[in-house]
Amino acid sequence: MVVAPEGFRDEEFTVPRDYFASKGINVAVASVRNGACKGVMGATANATLSLPEVKAADFDAVVFVGGPGTPYVRKEDESLRIAREFSSSGKVVSAICWAGTILAKAGVLEGKNATVWCGEDAEFGMSTGDYLESMGAHYTKEGVVVDGKFITADGPRNANKFAVEIVKALS
Repeated sequence: MVVAPEGFRDEEFTVPRDYFASKGINVAVASVRNGACKGVMGATANATLSLPEVKAADFDAVVFVGGPGTPYVRKEDESLRIAREFSSSGKVVSAICWAGTILAKAGVLEGKNATVWCGEDAEFGMSTGDYLESMGAHYTKEGVVVDGKFITADGPRNANKFAVEIVKALS
């Protein structure tokens, strides 16, 4: 799971992480830097990996967690490399909330159905949904979207369904 060092959305991290653990799935946490990461509502995550240490060969899936810290993760070339590497390796590639823009920026959503938290994105000067469309995705406006090995969700209210779909894709 990839989180921002500050400003990840708590439920988008804790709900899937706890669901994965309940299914016996080991979770590694990565961020821009190793160490303590803080959610917007006070949750904490310990990033044991920095982004350059994440290799698709070592994992079955990548989960990009959203929240207001998303631009800090998205600006890192390593985040884009991770999305591309997992995609080209045929692994599960997933993102919730604003983090769907990371996948779009990496170019891996072209021709895919996807969703994202819909709001204005200052970096791109347009809404997040329009950005996905501009990068070749079909923005569905649904809560959770599965398109092959790509799973996207629109935000915290769909965190559990998002986690369930990731586990299904791993089965």
